[in-house]
Amino acid sequence: MGEDDTIAAISTPLGEGGIGIVRVSGKDALQIADKIFVGSRKKSLEELPSHSLNYGRIIDPDSGQVIDEVLLSIMRAPRTYTREDIVEINCHGGIVPTKRVLELVLEKGARLAEPGEFTKRAFLNGRIDLSQAEAVMDLIRAQTDMGLAVAVNQLEGGLSKRVNSIRDILLEVLAHIEASIDFPEEDIEEMSIEEIKTRIVNAVKEIDKLLDTANTGKIIKEGLKTVIIGKPNVGKSSLLNALLQEKRAIVTDIPGTTRDIIEEVINIKGIPLKIVDTAGIRETEDIVEKIGVERSREFFAKADLVLLVLDAADELTKEDIMIMELIGEKKAIILINKTDLPQKLDEERVMNMVGDKPVLKISVKENLGIEDLKDTIAQIFFKGELKSRDNTMITNIRHRDALKKAKENLVDAIKTIDAGMPLDCMSIDIKEAWNRIGEITGETVKEDILNEIFRRFCIGK
Repeated sequence: MGEDDTIAAISTPLGEGGIGIVRVSGKDALQIADKIFVGSRKKSLEELPSHSLNYGRIIDPDSGQVIDEVLLSIMRAPRTYTREDIVEINCHGGIVPTKRVLELVLEKGARLAEPGEFTKRAFLNGRIDLSQAEAVMDLIRAQTDMGLAVAVNQLEGGLSKRVNSIRDILLEVLAHIEASIDFPEEDIEEMSIEEIKTRIVNAVKEIDKLLDTANTGKIIKEGLKTVIIGKPNVGKSSLLNALLQEKRAIVTDIPGTTRDIIEEVINIKGIPLKIVDTAGIRETEDIVEKIGVERSREFFAKADLVLLVLDAADELTKEDIMIMELIGEKKAIILINKTDLPQKLDEERVMNMVGDKPVLKISVKENLGIEDLKDTIAQIFFKGELKSRDNTMITNIRHRDALKKAKENLVDAIKTIDAGMPLDCMSIDIKEAWNRIGEITGETVKEDILNEIFRRFCIGK
């Protein structure tokens, strides 16, 4: 499989739909498409203008069978997604027509594209850097408007500009150090040790600014792992339904109704919550319910946020107390539900037990306090609704790790300066930091890492 091969794949999800697209990219894209496309203009594709949309039919040249009526777009290099010639065949949506068109394209000389190969070619041909390529998948998988904005910012080069500016600082320092070492007799304007240190410190500050966005970026991309927990029949499933604004979980008066784990993604104030309605935690002899309780404990241990639901119409039980003790230092919101009923719960005792964790009074049945809950979640993690004028954030673990390692190298370089050691000693650490940061944009990344990144893409992208 070579990079000069002409590749093809279905770029739309398989299934019934309004349209299905077969994408072809490479030096032979037009010639291959020409073998199976008969247009209304009665011209070869080579004669038609770039970035044009052309009506015609896909015909099997061996049997003469008409496969579909299509619109075929021609896009000539370099003004294309891959910077290669691209043909996109817009078929009627459906599994059979799109697969049949793809089969013909492959029969006439194209190779089936690997996952992410179109975007990989865009990277290898210099249209986008590696961080922009990764942003393509972030954009596709965005769960909120904020997630979309951050992905678009990265796709348009927001992160690339920030990291390249840091690399430029380090490159200038390296150039001065190496010039002074290699040409000591030359009349080269030297950069003082103090200035070198200042520039390295400034680079570290810029790295820190990016690293400071990593936690927020992780939440925007992956969501907050949130569990709704409490003893049976306190209103956990009703709370999930209220947050979803639809009936997803079974709600009854029978304790232990939720025996399995229900997972949903909810957008709250721009924050994607991966929310889990767990089985009520209690001692039980029911084997199926016991499995659900154990799974509840597992999700609880991994949660970023715990929503503990208590029953205002019932006194504190040993199950309530046990769960409150389990929470420990985890971020949690205590929800006193069923406040529309006569209250038996000792609210003051609850507040004493949970310390500074927020305690909210709600009634899921009457839809009271739900907006307060949403506001409180946003306040805990982002001090209000998630907004940002600068959408440049670190959302990728690979980027975060590269910046952390680069910072370590630069801190070592500063220590070398403070110890009065020779310039060539510090240049090793600075060069390593420069390389680490280059991994983000793909300037210095290894082939195996590249392959792993693009393997995560879908075929056709």
